[in-house]
Amino acid sequence: MNLSVRFILFSALLAMPIFATAADERSPQHPAPVCSPVLFGEAEPFNDGWKFTLSDPTDAASPEFDDSRWRQLDLPHDWSVEGDLSPSLASCTGYLPGGIGWYRTLINSRHLANHGGRGDGKRTGKEKYYLYFEGVYNRSEVYLNGHLLGKRPNGYASFCYDLTPYLHEGDNVLAVRVDHSRYADSRWYTGSGIYRNVWLVRAPETHLAQWGTTYRLTAIDASTACIEVESTIERPTQQTSTPTATHNSATADRPLQLAITIYDRDNRPVARKRVRVAATQTKITAPLTIPKPHRWELTDPYLYTMQVDLLDGGKRIDRCRTRIGLRTLEFDADKGFALNGRWMKVKGVCLHHDAGTLGAAVPPEVWRRRLENLKAIGVNAIRMSHNPQAPALYDLCDELGLLVMDEASDEWEFPKRKWLTGWNDGTPGYDGTYDFFEEWIDRDVADMVRRDRNHPSIFLWSIGNEVDYPNDPYSHPVLDSIRITQKNYRGYNPDAPDARRIGKIAERLVRVVKSHDTSRPTTGAMAGVAMSNATSYPDAIDVCGYNYTENRYDLDHATYPHRIIYGSENRSDYGAWRAVCDRNFIFGQFIWTGIDYLGESRSWPSRGFYSGLLDFGGFVKPRGHFRASLWSDRPVTYIGTYPADDKPLSIDAWDIWNYDAGDTIRVVCYTNAPQARLLLDGAPFGETKPYDDRTGIIHWDVPYRAGELRAEGLDAEGKVLSDYTIVSSDVPRALRVEADKQVLSADKETVHLCVEVVDAEGRPVRLGDNEITCEITGPARLLGLENANNSDMTDYTDNRHRAYHGRLLAYVRTTGEAGDITVRFTSPLLKGCRINLRAK
Repeated sequence: MNLSVRFILFSALLAMPIFATAADERSPQHPAPVCSPVLFGEAEPFNDGWKFTLSDPTDAASPEFDDSRWRQLDLPHDWSVEGDLSPSLASCTGYLPGGIGWYRTLINSRHLANHGGRGDGKRTGKEKYYLYFEGVYNRSEVYLNGHLLGKRPNGYASFCYDLTPYLHEGDNVLAVRVDHSRYADSRWYTGSGIYRNVWLVRAPETHLAQWGTTYRLTAIDASTACIEVESTIERPTQQTSTPTATHNSATADRPLQLAITIYDRDNRPVARKRVRVAATQTKITAPLTIPKPHRWELTDPYLYTMQVDLLDGGKRIDRCRTRIGLRTLEFDADKGFALNGRWMKVKGVCLHHDAGTLGAAVPPEVWRRRLENLKAIGVNAIRMSHNPQAPALYDLCDELGLLVMDEASDEWEFPKRKWLTGWNDGTPGYDGTYDFFEEWIDRDVADMVRRDRNHPSIFLWSIGNEVDYPNDPYSHPVLDSIRITQKNYRGYNPDAPDARRIGKIAERLVRVVKSHDTSRPTTGAMAGVAMSNATSYPDAIDVCGYNYTENRYDLDHATYPHRIIYGSENRSDYGAWRAVCDRNFIFGQFIWTGIDYLGESRSWPSRGFYSGLLDFGGFVKPRGHFRASLWSDRPVTYIGTYPADDKPLSIDAWDIWNYDAGDTIRVVCYTNAPQARLLLDGAPFGETKPYDDRTGIIHWDVPYRAGELRAEGLDAEGKVLSDYTIVSSDVPRALRVEADKQVLSADKETVHLCVEVVDAEGRPVRLGDNEITCEITGPARLLGLENANNSDMTDYTDNRHRAYHGRLLAYVRTTGEAGDITVRFTSPLLKGCRINLRAK
């Protein structure tokens, strides 16, 4: 009997800004207040004008503390990536430091007045104010006027505090302590500080609850979509007598109304509903019908907009406005996975949250370019490795049409090994996040689900990654009798925690997930499948992820015919993909990794893990082109080269055509065409060869001659479907720069400037490693220079760096003012270049 689970979801997207008028008939020309990312109130970014110190002074939370010598900066901010790379630091962090830091700023009447009024533009005197943090790494404490608002140890969690009881007239001092002194607390780079956005939120006493509005699709066909909207209302329940409060709360005992409206992509209303809310009600469920629904697809990620207005006496007092998507999910133990009824393969990649030289403070424009480059090579799914990530990343996946596997954590109640002198080398450390697991994990998982559940892109909830790695930390007697692929440290360890605990925790966390969302299945990424099979873990989750365990696919499918299986973490090699595409019951895989990331470094010098399809700068690497030849729906051809020397076929061959005359060079071709041919200066250079289904690679061993080398992918009749050309270059002579845009928003938008080393004829010099200096005039600043060289451990905080593979990426960000911007690049003995930008 097959296990087939159908999940139907009507989803909302937390995307800002989305505008509408106060009237029911909306018009883009008359914007309404922007809804908070916490789905209530009126939000404003609160990122500018902070002070920071990388130290732990006594009384820094006190309003009277003198912070005049602290550094001034804007958020988001990651202090670790600003530190010095050193071999004395831990390899798991990319040889970058942690520490303890403080942030301080002021909240005054100007900030509060900036919010304006609600509805009729008048202030009631009974507003409440909240501060929402998208993420602080880690062990944060937030103080207002010396009062502790709260602590949040999880550095990936988003959280919100009520400021209202401690606000007073004049200046209010906000202080945030961030304790990342146990800096080697993760197996990869985390960053340190307030590395995501902060929002100041204003709301009435009675308002929509934090993350309290959600959706469920109950039926859909070509003519109609039936949805169920659930919204929770937060009402004051007692008198507030705090002397410093700006108002007194009163019990809200009047009936209210919810007005729900759905708009299509062109901002036309397509469904409406009004619901009466009794005086004692806090949770409301309302059905709506959408005619002629347009589904959210990977190739057509259609998004509606939904607005929920909370009305008191017919006047709006709060609003939640979000974009939404309609789609169905189906998982089957034999047939795999279907989106909107169409069975498909998930072609996924794992992603960490850093961006090389930018660390963990990554602008959304950087993520957009990275995701677009991944999608261009055939990627259709993202795994958030291994924690909830920045909200903007989910917004982009919704917009671009990428499935998302959201993941809660990498470590549970006991510490994993953290490598200090190189990945899987030497003596590990055991700092971690396990110490707050028992107190916080239920809330952390619940907050992940409640924050992210309205994104149509999310199709799986993962409760953990590799928590079952054999003897790291759990063990089981089965390790003495079953061969496993992971290093297991001499089989069963009776002194280690009992692996059966994993199943019990999994059952508990699945209950937490399903208490907030039942529209998607739960999963876990299992590293020790053989050990986990001896526990209740696989039965606790709906869908089982196998990390690097392709050898168990057939065995476990036969042994556990009801189990839904996929590759939750996999190598980039051809065999791992064939294990998916040759089996209907394996619905997909997630490659490790989509993009190179900091940390999990090998021995010095090594910035991070270098197996990405894209490099640190977001450029497609050779293995990304190879993956495109397997995954892309468009015609693909790429060639790379290396000295033959009896080397095996490689998926990491760079597109270089500069060798010594007469050398035997292996040319490898990654293509999805039935055959390919090679030409040098337009003449045949080796025979036409068919696609090699055993390796996925066509290759030729040829004598090197300088010139233009081109491969052409051909159909069965010899028609050219696609081609790729590389050219021999001369010595470096100049720099050339291109921008992904030249007109920018003055309001802190990031542009990518790609600088190439070229010869006198303008041909790229792929072997160029010249030092390049960047200078900017006008209202912009340099965020960082990225050369994507994993072994370059020099300073990344200044305005000069060496090129790698003949190029360098500059991240330039506007500062908030309009005006002309000029960016110049120079290099000794080379002709420099410049580009003019405009901020407006």
